[in-house]
Formats: sequence, C-alpha cells, structure tokens
Amino acid sequence: MTEHFASWSGGADSTATALLALEHGEPLTALVYCEVMFDAHTSGEVPEHADFIHGIAIPWFEEHGVRVEVLRSQKTFMDVFWHQIKKGLRAGKYQGFPSPGFCKVQDRCKTPPLGRFRRAHKGAVQYIGYAADEDERLLRLGGQKISLLQKYGYTQKDARELCRKYGLLSPAYEFCKRGGCFFCPNTSDNEFRHLRAHHRELWDKLLELQHVENVAFPGRFRTDDNIIYMGSRFDLEERQITWEDLGL
Repeated sequence: MTEHFASWSGGADSTATALLALEHGEPLTALVYCEVMFDAHTSGEVPEHADFIHGIAIPWFEEHGVRVEVLRSQKTFMDVFWHQIKKGLRAGKYQGFPSPGFCKVQDRCKTPPLGRFRRAHKGAVQYIGYAADEDERLLRLGGQKISLLQKYGYTQKDARELCRKYGLLSPAYEFCKRGGCFFCPNTSDNEFRHLRAHHRELWDKLLELQHVENVAFPGRFRTDDNIIYMGSRFDLEERQITWEDLGL
C-alpha cells in the first residue's frame, strides 16, 4: 500500500493540509517535521512556535491518530557557524552566519535528514502545503507531490481560518508572516524586535556571535546589516530618536 506523508512545519498551510486529510478521509501515514536546532538543546524555531509544535500540535495530532515523525540532523546551527573552511580564499576562517540568499544551515541541517527519510520511503506520496492561490508554487508540483489545499480550493486565508477553528494556529503569526529559524538573516525586523524584547537570551547569543573574529564575512549578518546595527536601531526607536536627530 502506498504511503502518504504530509510535509509539516507547524505553519498554517501545512497544518491545514493535515486537517483536510482528516476531514476528507484522505490517506495519511504520518506528518514529517524536520526541526533545525540552534544548538544541541535549543530549537531553531522562535520559542512560541517551538512550544506550539511540541506542546500543542503534536499531541493534538497524535490524539487524533496521526503519527508525527520528528527529524533532526546531527549538525546544528552552531556546528555550521563554527565550521572551519578548508579551501579557497577564506580557508582557515569560520563559516559564521549564513550568507543571505544562500543558507548553509538548510543545506547541512535540514536537507540531509529529509533526504534520508525520502530514500527510506521511495514511492510515497508527499502532501505539500501550497495553497490554491499560490499559482507559481503549484506549478512545481507533479509526480508524487500533490496539494490538498489546491484539491479542496483552500487559499492561504482559508488555511489560517481552518487552523483557527481547531485551535491549531501557531501564536507566531501574531508577530510574523511566515515561520523560520530565529537566526535567519531573511527574518524581518519586526520578528527580531520581538526576539530582542521577549527572548533576550537568544538575542544576546546572536549578539555574542556577531563579535566573533576570524569569520568568512566579518561584521555581516544581512547583506548590509548586522545584529549590532539592528540593536542600535531598535534602541533609538524605543527612545523615539531618529538618525536625523543625531545628524547622521
């Protein structure tokens, strides 16, 4: 019998996919959640989302007969950060923060366990959480990858409403549009403001890493920004001071 797995992040689209499978009696072998870890003991998810995943969503699905496969790489973000480059102009330097637009964390912490899982379940059908109003993303589907949101005509807005109906809408949506690692350079300023205000211990870890020397791209977090500069901006905002007030 063909296995059917739902790629699941705890976000609205993938959670709604699993809920539609239950509502419509679609075959569902398990949800597959791949968790990137910041270090051996700290999830890479923003804490509100990590608590939702492990404390609410997984228990809910398991109580409703849906198994959840939690995958993790042996490598964490910190392993990637402290990786010493062996070749090229930057040989001997630490990898440091991921380069914007090219995430070595994804390449080393998420792709390998997912690849192993897929190889172990060849021929399985994969439910992908692409909504009915995501035309470009839906074009990527085919073969063993299908969208239940498309099949039942659910837009991204509909997906959130379905999750809210079941009490399975992540609280992370209160301060971010889409989930992701709390240390990702593609994270919005608003999410970093939240991290700094509500999870100062994690912000301070990023700030400490920003001061590490002998990294491949010193002083960089985003293309033209870093944690130190962001912190300065947020301080000025809290004091309602602009760069113009400082004559800068």
